Amino acid sequence: MNATASVSAPQSADKEYKVVPILVAFLISGFIGLFSETALNIALSELIQVFNTNAATVQWLTTGYLLTLGILVPISGLLLQWFTTRQLFITSLCLSIIGTLIAALAPSFEILMVARVFQAMGTALLLPLMFNTILLIFPPEKRGGAMGMIGLVIMFAPAVGPTFSGLVLENLSWHWIFWLSLPFLVIGLLAGVFYMENVSEVTKPKIDVLSVVLSTLGFGGVVFGFSSAGEGPEGWSSPKVIIFILVGIVSLVLFCLRQLKMEQPMINLRAFRYPMFTIGVVLVFICMMVILSSMLLLPLYLQGGMVLSAFVAGLILLPGGVINGLLSPVMGRLFDKYGPKWLVIPGLVIVAAVLWFLSGVTTASTITLIVTLHIFLMICIAMVMMPAQTNGLNELPKQYYPDGTAIMNTLQQVAGAIGTAVAVSIMSAGQQDYLGTVEDPADPINIPASLTAGIQDGFIFALIAAGIALIIAFFIKRVRVEH
Repeated sequence: MNATASVSAPQSADKEYKVVPILVAFLISGFIGLFSETALNIALSELIQVFNTNAATVQWLTTGYLLTLGILVPISGLLLQWFTTRQLFITSLCLSIIGTLIAALAPSFEILMVARVFQAMGTALLLPLMFNTILLIFPPEKRGGAMGMIGLVIMFAPAVGPTFSGLVLENLSWHWIFWLSLPFLVIGLLAGVFYMENVSEVTKPKIDVLSVVLSTLGFGGVVFGFSSAGEGPEGWSSPKVIIFILVGIVSLVLFCLRQLKMEQPMINLRAFRYPMFTIGVVLVFICMMVILSSMLLLPLYLQGGMVLSAFVAGLILLPGGVINGLLSPVMGRLFDKYGPKWLVIPGLVIVAAVLWFLSGVTTASTITLIVTLHIFLMICIAMVMMPAQTNGLNELPKQYYPDGTAIMNTLQQVAGAIGTAVAVSIMSAGQQDYLGTVEDPADPINIPASLTAGIQDGFIFALIAAGIALIIAFFIKRVRVEH
């Protein structure tokens, strides 16, 4: 089956493609890729001791991962038009396997850092390819359910990562986080080799080197700048942070202006002419800020404010992640049946209510309360993310699918960096303000209460973001797909 023919008739996609094996190959590979992203987070404190380094340095294992995604994902729209689906899938899995194997054997911090970059390169190729393929092999009336399955992977994998790694660290060394991931990546690769089909049209548009440079400086500068803001004592006033964010913003402005003037842009920003796509992008951006900042604040609160172990903190957050994963396909099918409005608006109302409750947590709050609030937060994020994303992408013509998926996935990485950086800085400022009101700031007994005060401020930031998303959600309308 040639690529051109495969794109021309998506309406009969379920007859043309073996959609189940293709979907399974993506689900296995995407799950392990995103699982690896968070599984290492809970091991960072142990890695500081193992490699005899400090928190600012070891944080690069996460920052470097985000930075690689921020640089490569924008280029993915171009890669999707230059290489076949099979070529990109197999390449992404090979990069992930190489990175995971190097990480499992890593004797030093530097080697582990290189491994993380390889892993991020694999994930950066896989995510846009996964979304683009789903749009092409599933007809519009079935995309919600398929996107729901992808949502299961995107939310469930990062949720179980900390719990799983906490269990591994209690019984084995941190190397086993990667050893146990490796067989699943190999299974994903074999599934792709046997079942993956070429579904997109290879047009090989001209590569504009200046656009690639501006994209790299723009997205890389913004992600690096925001990620660095939470590291040192200077925070947002650090010259490094200011310079990188300014370079990033200026480069992004020049990048956008250049794309709008080109006949064959690297990312076709004319996709923003479609209003439901634009609303979908904004809602997904804000949701990623909310969920990633919450996923950072809650573990810090549980370990620092409630003084629980890393493994117990992971267990507390597990039910919400599991329920979110299980409900994502259900939300997809509800979207297919009822459209986005009746999911997105109620979802954001409850998200805002949950964040309001979380902004009032104390060191005396019960575990039951936290588990319940986290479950409601994760359920309602599932009600918002996939419907908004699928509805937005449905409005685009087929030729804009690579651009639309590249825009969505790029801005998710940027949102993650911005959300976590702003949440950390607000939390740190709130913590310092609290310590300024006590007699002896150096007394360890004040640490849990001061951290909790900072966490409260961090959730107020997330609440404001959710409020903005709720206002925007009232303008969402169901897209009737005619192409």
